[in-house]
Amino acid sequence: MNKTIRRASVFSLLLVLALLVRATWVQFYDGEALADNKHNRRGAIEQYAYPLGDIVVAGESVTGSERTTGSDLAYKRTYTDGKLYSAVTGYSSQVYGATQLEGIYQDVLDGTDNRLKSPVDAVTGKHADPGNVVTTLDPKVQRAAYEALGDTKGAAVAIDPGTGEILGMVSTPSYDPSRISGSTDGDAWQALTEDEDKPMVNRALRQPLPPGSTFKLVVAAAALENGLYDSVDERTESPDPYTLPGTSTVLRNENRAAPCEDATLRTALQYSCNNVFAKLAADLGEDEVNATAEKFGFNDDEQDVPVRASESVYPDGMDQAQTALSGIGQFDVTATPLQMAMVSAALANGGELVGPHMVSEVTDADGSTLQDLPDASSHRVVSERTAAQLTSAMQTVVDRGTGSNAQIPGLTVGGKTGTAQHGENNSKTPYAWFTSYAEDASGKQVAVAVLIEDSGAARSEVSGNGLAAPVARAMMRAALG
Repeated sequence: MNKTIRRASVFSLLLVLALLVRATWVQFYDGEALADNKHNRRGAIEQYAYPLGDIVVAGESVTGSERTTGSDLAYKRTYTDGKLYSAVTGYSSQVYGATQLEGIYQDVLDGTDNRLKSPVDAVTGKHADPGNVVTTLDPKVQRAAYEALGDTKGAAVAIDPGTGEILGMVSTPSYDPSRISGSTDGDAWQALTEDEDKPMVNRALRQPLPPGSTFKLVVAAAALENGLYDSVDERTESPDPYTLPGTSTVLRNENRAAPCEDATLRTALQYSCNNVFAKLAADLGEDEVNATAEKFGFNDDEQDVPVRASESVYPDGMDQAQTALSGIGQFDVTATPLQMAMVSAALANGGELVGPHMVSEVTDADGSTLQDLPDASSHRVVSERTAAQLTSAMQTVVDRGTGSNAQIPGLTVGGKTGTAQHGENNSKTPYAWFTSYAEDASGKQVAVAVLIEDSGAARSEVSGNGLAAPVARAMMRAALG
């Protein structure tokens, strides 16, 4: 073989080897990235080649699938009462992907989860029938929340304190996921994403805001647990008005006539006395309040229900004045409605917090269980004695205090109102909060938190009792009949 032919042969062999290496690299290393590339339609074609499985509420599917025409995607997602359940289901879109339960359980719902495949399916490559996701929601509670929130911008969450099951979760204004489930819904998508009211934001989980006076329950718990005071009926040392430590800033109470000077914790919760809880927080110190807050769930950036909730924050690095302000749920304290429902749930459950969750099981197409979710983990937040004292004080708030609009004949109801400042120097309309629990004669319970971010009401008409408590009352009544 002459030198030229030999060189050409070697060069050709190197080219072949390079092609083999590149093909191997693409197949085994770049394959997943290429499959997930938004411009690759093969995944979407496969995903929507068959009807999807369903998300189930109280035995009824709230999702479905319908045949498409004029598209290489055979089916698209549909929703029953889409606006009612969008905060739970999220959306499954042929173009924009999937969120919430639709996203978390996408493999189950589109039939690609390996648990759905029989041995024959695994060998033949046959598409498995999709599975279903069974939720813990109570449709009566869900609808009560949605209708009571109405046209407001807000959110509400209801939890069974004993099991951690989420019975209702609503965010308003809402949207119908069916509007964006197809491949030609670009105008609807643009309208939703550009809407100033952000209807696709799940305010119940994903928009932590200052909790205002509802956070006083956490501070009261810290005071009792740390022995600062022995009882909710022991008088505190709380001047009124109260000057923030190290400053000349005077903190006053909304109700100037309220008996807040040296008030007991019961009276301070009843009248929502700022002076008492600001001084409590300053006396306890940042670390002690933080320790109690974290037991309730604050500063947890991995709160999954199973949808990941945004972190509710109790800040650190504060000076004494800032710590005092944190005691009334201001400064940089933030919370989601889910978090404030967890506070009431833990107190109603004797001081034990059961992890909140909204999925009970995952099944195959025949209803056989693929994943029976175990009982949620729990941990003690406060002692039974502290929980009993605070639930008693919460009953006083509803019976003869600032939470009277939550009263329900025949039920024991306890709650705490909150009005949180909004904007620089409180220049914008405040947020209205209410967190509560209710119990019937049989001992059945429900815990609720409601946030009204904007109701359109005049500033003077914004209050937790006026706007948020009626929503909580409707949910508690629906849960307990």
